[in-house]
Amino acid sequence: MSTTAASQLATEGGPKTVTLPVPAWPVVEEADAQMVADVIRSGVWSWVGPREREFCEAYAKFIGTKFCLGLANGTVTIQCALQAVGVVPGDEVIVPALTWVATAQAAMDVGANVVFADIDPVTLGLDPASFEASITPRTKAVVPVHLYGCMCDMDAILDIARRHNVKVVEDVAHQHGSQWRGKGAGSLGDAGSFSFQQSKVLTSGEGGAITCSDPDVYQTAFALKQVGWTPENPSVDPFSPLIQGKKYGHNYRITEMQAALLVCGLKRLPEQTRRREVNAQRIAAELAAQGGPLQVAPRDPRITTQAYYALTLTYDAGKAGGVPRARYLAALSAEGCGLGATYGLVYQNSLLNLADSTSPLPFRENLPQDYTTLRLPNAEKAVNETAVNMSQKHLLGSDEYVGQLVAAVGKVNDNLDRLREK
Repeated sequence: MSTTAASQLATEGGPKTVTLPVPAWPVVEEADAQMVADVIRSGVWSWVGPREREFCEAYAKFIGTKFCLGLANGTVTIQCALQAVGVVPGDEVIVPALTWVATAQAAMDVGANVVFADIDPVTLGLDPASFEASITPRTKAVVPVHLYGCMCDMDAILDIARRHNVKVVEDVAHQHGSQWRGKGAGSLGDAGSFSFQQSKVLTSGEGGAITCSDPDVYQTAFALKQVGWTPENPSVDPFSPLIQGKKYGHNYRITEMQAALLVCGLKRLPEQTRRREVNAQRIAAELAAQGGPLQVAPRDPRITTQAYYALTLTYDAGKAGGVPRARYLAALSAEGCGLGATYGLVYQNSLLNLADSTSPLPFRENLPQDYTTLRLPNAEKAVNETAVNMSQKHLLGSDEYVGQLVAAVGKVNDNLDRLREK
């Protein structure tokens, strides 16, 4: 091992490897501010205004569906999409064990019982075999989550769902613009659910969208978010005239200010996606060449475009001589390369206190799973030992910045014996 000052770990007083600043997010241009200002001056701030229509039409075309509707956030999009495809109280909805808690919470909040299935240990997406093994006569829908920087195996999931008459609601909160065999994520199942929360690659601070091609699904989802109003004939005009849809509606509307930000952001998204893909492929190749314990998850060849909420990586402590993931990541963070672990397991996540009186679960009987004793080995190993992710904003960095990130990993790999001594 080299003993020069430059090769000394930052945790031991050496210089940081990454000296360039983290790329700023969200990206803001003058056009964003001008369009929002124009909306404010117009006095049309909500209720399916011109910017909402403009965005929904553009986004449906971008994803490859007939319809898109804007909603308040990416949690209520899952709720409304599940109800729109026919989920009713008492039905079972299969959800991967590793996702943000809202994926499961949305299903619980519409009266469904969530059955957690295991994940693929590398891509972190829903494992098709575990999905199929979880199906019962009460299963109505499945929510495959395209998590971080990988897509689920949609060929297998769609085949299983069709054979068992299970509806598919894609959770695409992390994958705005990904394509599977040339078809957009969010167009593959019966409906797609998107989040535009601030960290997402297309953002309006908060906000969400549902994409679909079935006019009945669209009308039901529209009524659910628009206090019961829905387009009379969406195949003719997806926004007007609005009629009373005879549904139990809510107020989950998106605002014109949010829609204006999305109109601007969508114009930048293809080039940002291209940039992220280039940098992700470079990082994958250079980490593979290093041969260290940290590697990028391999890309499925059926993915024709990969969008990245984060880059998915896998850590092998065995290749690091037993150095725990947390210690390895702490050393990287000190070098200026901040990587993170995953969300917690949904069924153990303290953010979702399923035993509290505010949860719907204490008031239900005969739940399909006992979450307190549930064990799903792939998900638990990923969460506790192997899964790592790099935020999408790093993938927008310059060539020099990305080079520094890779060099930081190399420096830590060269000092694994020092980490083992701690």
